[in-house]
Amino acid sequence: MEVPRASYHMTPDEFRKHGREVVDWIADYYERVESLPVLSRVEPGAIRAALPARPPVEGEPFAAMLRDIDAVILPGITHWQSPNFFAFFPANASGPAILGELLAAGLGVQGMLWATSPACTELETHLLDWLVDMLALPPAFKSSGAGGGVIQDSASSAALAALLAARERATGSRSNESGCDGRLVAYASTQAHSSVEKAVKIAGIGRANLRLVDVDEAFAMRPAALAEAIARDRRAGLVPFFAAATVGTTSSNAVDPLPEIGGICRAEGIWLHVDGAMAGTAALCPEFRRLQDGLEWADSYCFNPHKWMFTNFDCDCFWVADRAALVRALSILPEYLRNTATESGAVIDYRDWQVPLGRRFRALKLWFVIRHYGVAGLQHHVRRHVELAQRFAAWVEASPAFELAVRPPLNLVCFRHVAGDSFNRELLERLNASGKAYLTHTTLAGRFVLRLCVGQTATEERHVADAWRLIEKEAAELERGGPPAPRG
Repeated sequence: MEVPRASYHMTPDEFRKHGREVVDWIADYYERVESLPVLSRVEPGAIRAALPARPPVEGEPFAAMLRDIDAVILPGITHWQSPNFFAFFPANASGPAILGELLAAGLGVQGMLWATSPACTELETHLLDWLVDMLALPPAFKSSGAGGGVIQDSASSAALAALLAARERATGSRSNESGCDGRLVAYASTQAHSSVEKAVKIAGIGRANLRLVDVDEAFAMRPAALAEAIARDRRAGLVPFFAAATVGTTSSNAVDPLPEIGGICRAEGIWLHVDGAMAGTAALCPEFRRLQDGLEWADSYCFNPHKWMFTNFDCDCFWVADRAALVRALSILPEYLRNTATESGAVIDYRDWQVPLGRRFRALKLWFVIRHYGVAGLQHHVRRHVELAQRFAAWVEASPAFELAVRPPLNLVCFRHVAGDSFNRELLERLNASGKAYLTHTTLAGRFVLRLCVGQTATEERHVADAWRLIEKEAAELERGGPPAPRG
């Protein structure tokens, strides 16, 4: 009979050795990422085809695993940390965030209850209070009052949590007991993130009961259209209960007029949730805080440090003005979770602030980022990114071949070639196929528009300037019917 090894575990000495190798690999990656094609070029199924059909029976050397990162995994990576990544919104990372994530993984905390690791809960509560001050958010969101903050995985989860709290407030908690009231109606602009639509489906409200409100020429929600939609629904015997507004929409960075929307929601008894996803980070700088004017009307608010605050995914900061409403909607206490601290009422159990029971120690990486950069360092980089985006917008405006689709309020520039939609589609394909930059698109006022977002951690002026030169070159070649630029 075969005798098994004494232990299959990695020893502490092995961990030290291989851990250093991984950190070295990551450091080397950041030094060379700029030279790699930004958009992965593999065909569908290529990564799976490079993997063995069966798992190994015996363990393999760590060196073999690390070699396969280069040989198998890296070709299938779209390099979000490249300074030439201008697509979507950024999901930027940084050294302190990565190290904080490593420590969180090493500690292996499951922070569902205060009792399961008090530091996990109390650091998170404290950081969310710090951020209220750092971003000049309404004091009602602080834990010292009736409100408070929690870290969700993404703005999508924040929207769902807010919607569930709003649903229970509107029905006196009856929906959790006897099912959803089919008369409940939610509102968002036509430019709101798709997570709102997903949330109404998950929460049992139904897509048919989501009203998409018209926007103005700047693609911001029209308060008058919201008021009209609410009035129509009330006349039809429906129950308006939730509205989602946005500070920095995904398509164009449009900012909904919060004071007007907030006044309507307060008068109608409607829960107002505000999504600050990427643009919320800009409020670190006093000169950009005008974009969140009216946030004091909100019942809940979220923004993503994992987009523009150098904290690697996932990390969404979510606040409520009345934490009791959120806890009532999401709390459940089986016998196996009962403990003295919870029953004392003196602690926060964040399992009651989110849909899942389990939760990671996300606060650790956010803490490292804030302590490493300081408020001044974070402000410096936000201002620099906005400056570079505005400079790019000026180059677009000065070009007879291109035009802005909308005036950029921050670091997202929406623009297009004057030759029309087909030309712009082909131009985007050529740009991304070059490997030298990665942009994405949207549709605004029925027109195909290119989006360039400046927010990646390592992006500097030369990267933005190179992207503009590439855009001009590819557009000129396309006009002449010439071949695309050689792949980088």
